[in-house]
This record gives sequence, structure tokens and C-alpha cells, in this order.
Amino acid sequence: MTPASLLEQHGPREAMEYDVVVVGGGPAGLATAIRIKQLAQVREHEISVVVLEKGSEPGAHILSGAVMDPRALSELFPNWKELGAPLDQPVTDDEFLFLTRTGATRTPHALLPECFHNQGNYIVSLGSVTRWLGQQAEALGVEIFPGFAAAEVLYGDEGGVKGVVTGNLGIGKDGEPTANFQLGMELHGKYTVFAEGSRGHLGRQLISRFKLDAGRDPQSYGLGIKELWEIDPAKHQPGRVTHTAGWPLDSQTYGGAFLYHLPNNQVTLGFITGLDYSNPWLSPFEEMQRWKTHPAIRSVLEGGKRVGYGARAITAGGLLSLPKTIFPGGALVGCEAGYLNVSRIKGSHAAIKSGMLAADAIFDAIVNGRQHDELAAYPDAFRQSWLHDELDRTRNFKQWFKKGLWVATLMNGIEQWLLPKLGIKSPPWTIHHHVADHQTLKPAADCPRIDYPKPDGTLTFDRLSSVFISNTNHEENQPAHLTLKDTGVPVRINLATYAGPEGRYCPAGVYEYVKNTDSNGKESDRLQINAQNCVHCKTCDIKDPTQNIVWVTPEGGGGPNYAGM
Repeated sequence: MTPASLLEQHGPREAMEYDVVVVGGGPAGLATAIRIKQLAQVREHEISVVVLEKGSEPGAHILSGAVMDPRALSELFPNWKELGAPLDQPVTDDEFLFLTRTGATRTPHALLPECFHNQGNYIVSLGSVTRWLGQQAEALGVEIFPGFAAAEVLYGDEGGVKGVVTGNLGIGKDGEPTANFQLGMELHGKYTVFAEGSRGHLGRQLISRFKLDAGRDPQSYGLGIKELWEIDPAKHQPGRVTHTAGWPLDSQTYGGAFLYHLPNNQVTLGFITGLDYSNPWLSPFEEMQRWKTHPAIRSVLEGGKRVGYGARAITAGGLLSLPKTIFPGGALVGCEAGYLNVSRIKGSHAAIKSGMLAADAIFDAIVNGRQHDELAAYPDAFRQSWLHDELDRTRNFKQWFKKGLWVATLMNGIEQWLLPKLGIKSPPWTIHHHVADHQTLKPAADCPRIDYPKPDGTLTFDRLSSVFISNTNHEENQPAHLTLKDTGVPVRINLATYAGPEGRYCPAGVYEYVKNTDSNGKESDRLQINAQNCVHCKTCDIKDPTQNIVWVTPEGGGGPNYAGM
């Protein structure tokens, strides 16, 4: 049944009016809502704000390293320590290792660029920080609707954004309403802020509709795969931060890894693979498992136990790929837009700051009687902010990796270490890239096949056991939220040319090619989509070489339920 026929049979939809609608209850969305309410409180001006969060609660879908720079949080809540923000583990030691198959070379601390210095930062569970932000938002009067996924953008008569529609509930796999059917709800706002995170479903539509990426470099992404471990107390060094580059990736593939020591004998570790890789035989998940076998990493984990797993794409293009962040009726904030500083492997401070900048512009517009127009004050304020200065200094960081690890290491050393010592804050040159991540795969026949070792179940694992500990769950009787524009493309192009890369780039075992046998005994290939495994990382939406896979919103409350991540 089509959306139009559903409306005819069950409509009209209920509509709720707010001053501000925020889509996404992560750090950026919650910072936007909090800042608006703070300003309204100081100015004694009533402004209604609602936050829609597709996860079961704020923080349920949040995945990050994370070493957090508290600068933006301190602007939002100068008294965050007194308020009990869960920033409990300051960084005590930094190291950066270049790995070979069995060796590791530590970069002298004096030669580490500023972007790799973490003094004054904290190792956190960003999910816990997000839950805390949600509590602060509600205390200020923000309405938070967890388990409600925004599925559609609403446009006004003049073409501007006027709000969103939440997804219908109780639609069966056949597309027909079940006995539990509930029609989605409209939320109207004077301004709508989109904070869905990297490769947001609605944000992608808005960027296309309003041509927000015109004149920008193509956005670039990475896939971050993370595990949480409890380790032997004798090996635990609270506050220690380790970053690595090199093995197991080849020198032409962008990527790196981290291992952070949290409190309570826990470590968080992750592996990031740039989604501009070219060999379709590469599996980011398997590269993560291989990385753990390196002596420098194995020595920390042996005797420990894995207790958490997750994966999420990161928006890594930086300033040169940042789209226009405003359009009639709304704005993009946080990783939805792409404010992550990839050189620092940090985005939470940027997400919070961007949300605050958008909130300032929204508050001023509303108190001056405006609505549904462009918030020009937001990008203007960004250009004058410390966040812009930070991103401008590192604008070439990822682009240099197109020329290989060693050229990138040299040039980023010059830009991030030497130039600042010479009093030059920002590099006097700019390096652009012009190819989107989905365009970079080479035919499988032209690339060396990578044969990965089988997991041992102790240090290394398979996808399905990993997804199990992510607490991922979807209502099974619903249409698959991983859709194909053309069902023939996977076999005709992806399998034939690229040896079925979906089964390797997905970190959750969603995609697999299976054999069908017809009544005459003839076998044929078919792409099977196990949507219930999806951890909402968005990698398929980004890396599919034909852009035939489109991630759409599942029922609210589905997906992972991360704890301590």
C-alpha cells in the first residue's frame, strides 16, 4: 500500500506545532535544543522545542571512540562537572605507533602534531554523555520523543521545510497495515534542525533538493568499527591513549586505529577504514580483526573479554566537503553536515559547537518574528568561530592520503607540526579531491584477492556473534529498510564486476549472495538482505558502487542498543 493510499484510508495525520523541531537526539541535536532553551530562559521568552530520536533512548545509537575535547561542552555548561557530566577519565598518556606486521615504531612525543595531543581531554562513552545531555535538555523543558523516527520531510507551499513526518508503525513485510498499524505524526516547526549523524537519510535528501553541496568537494567517509573489552587489571593503564597507522592496511588505503583505556579495567578499541578504498576484496571488519592480532594490541587484550561491538560511518571530508548548512526553514548540524575534525579523530566537540551556533541563529530569528527562512547568521557565525579555524588548519589532512600513507605522513607533518612552529596557522595551499567514495572500486579481476584468517572466538570474531552483543533488534514483520532501486543490479553488476562487495563492506552480515534453484534444477545467484542485522552504520548507502542501495528509516526504536559505547 502506498503512502498516499494509507493517508486516504487512515488519514489525516495528527499534527503537532512547535517553534523548533530537532531530528536526532545526539550531541549536536541536543546541544541545539539545550542552547535554545537556555537563551529563552535568560531572555524570558517561551520557545517550544521537540527532539525526535529514532533510538530507544538518547545515546542508544551513539557510537564513537571517544576522546572528547570539553571545549564546546564548557561553553554550553560551564559547570558540567558539578552537574555530573560523565567525563571521568582524563587522558594521562599519548602514543602514536606506526605498525608493520610484527613491529611498532613509536613517534617521539615532541614530533607529534598538535592534532594528536590530548592533554586536557577525556576518554568517554559518548553514549553516556549523550544520555546525560538528554537529561539536561528535559530539565530545561525540551520534549524528547525516543523511538520516533523521522521518515519524511514536509515542505510548505513555497518550497521551504516546515517540519517532518514520523514513520508509520505496524506496516507488515507485504506493505499492508497490520492490526497494530498507527499512522505517522506530523511535527511542524518554524525551523527544523537535522542532526541525524553521518549520512542522514533526510539530510541526504535535503542536500540533493537544495543543491547544498554545489561547489564543494565530494563528501568523504570512513567506517569506524568499535569493540569494548574488559581486560586484565594488571594491563590496565587508565587514561592511556594509543593511535596506530599502517598494518594491516596497505599504504594506498586510508585508515587507522585506536585503543583507549577507560576506567574500571575497560578499554575501547576501534578501526577506521576510509570508504574510498579501491580493492573490492577488502573487508573493513576483517581488517579490524587482523589488527587485533598485532603484538602491540594482542598483548593488551589477551586474558580479557569482549563485551561490546558496534559500527558507524563517519563524515570525514572536513571543511572542503562541508555543504551549505542552511536552507529555507532549517539547518544541518553536527555530522549530518560533516564538522568532524578527522585529523584529531574528534567530532563531539564540533557537533556541540555547531548546534550552539545554529541555536543562536534560530533564537534570534524567532524572537524577531521570523520563520521558515534561511538562517544566514548560522554559517556567518561558524566562519567567525574557533571551530572554523580548527577545521581550516586541517583542511588538507585526508586529501593527502590520496597520495599514499608516506606522502600523507610527510605533508601532514609539515602542515600540522612544522608550519605552526613557523607561526603559520593555516597551510597556504589547498588540496582538493573530485571522486566520491562509491566511484573508487576497481573490478575484482584487477585486484589482489585478500584471504582473511578464520576467527578464533577469543581475540577475533565473526560478524554474527558481533552483532549479537550490539543488542540489535528490529521488528521482523516490517518492510526492509535497506532498499534496492533495481533488484537486478546486484547480480548483474556488483557480483559480476566487483565480486559482491556488499558482503565484505557491511560489518553486520546484512548482505549475502545465495543460490536459487529453479524447477529445472538451474542455479542462479540472488542478493539476500538480512535487514534485522543492520546496526545503522550507513556504509551500504555510501559505498555501493552503483548507488542502488538506499537506506530508509525503519520503525522507531529498532537497531542497536549500545551500552557503554
